[in-house]
Amino acid sequence: MALRPKILVVLHQEGSSPGRLGDMLVRRGFALDIRRPVLGDPLPASLSEHAGAIVFGGPMSANDPDAFVRTEIDWIAVPLAEEKPFLGICLGAQMLVKQLGGTVEPHGGGMAEIGYYPLEPTEAGLSVVPDWPTMVYQWHREGFDIPAGAELLAAGETFRNQAIRVGRNAYGIQFHTELTYAMLNRWTTRGAARLSLPGAQPRHAHFQGRGQFDAMTRRWLDGFLDVWIGGAAA
Repeated sequence: MALRPKILVVLHQEGSSPGRLGDMLVRRGFALDIRRPVLGDPLPASLSEHAGAIVFGGPMSANDPDAFVRTEIDWIAVPLAEEKPFLGICLGAQMLVKQLGGTVEPHGGGMAEIGYYPLEPTEAGLSVVPDWPTMVYQWHREGFDIPAGAELLAAGETFRNQAIRVGRNAYGIQFHTELTYAMLNRWTTRGAARLSLPGAQPRHAHFQGRGQFDAMTRRWLDGFLDVWIGGAAA
């Protein structure tokens, strides 16, 4: 049997998971090649053996001086140059922006987005996926500007820039469509101290929001994956 095409998955903690996004890619026929540069895993010099790449979120900042952070930011030049499908989620999106020469910084008023917050697609965003969720799950205190060569796909209230596209195949999203119920429990337990930050929502609101908005998030992710990577047999 032929080997399934691989998606490179970059995670930032030992216990991190690609969550629902990983499950959906596997069901589409892809294999996941999981790397954790923070733990010493190397990144490939080329994506010639991969169908695409995803850089997930993490508790660190794209502005941190750690060597692995700089390595990941520099490495994003590989999928951009090869025009391979690339997706950056939260920290991964901020790393994409840094690779493009943009800025990542905290909210000017000290606000955080931790919980469910409104999302408004632009015309460009609607041309990619016509059905966007009205509320999305967030967990961040920094945002990004729109660097040269990128276009805004969706906007928020507290942090305006929520989704961008670069060229045909590279995307960055600030929100977490990969979140599973188990991840929600884990994040709101281990990160409970952050729920008291300005703008953050209390724990019970996270679970209420999931019950209200997760179905539309799942639909959006399924439609986005159709555009971004399709299926292994496509």
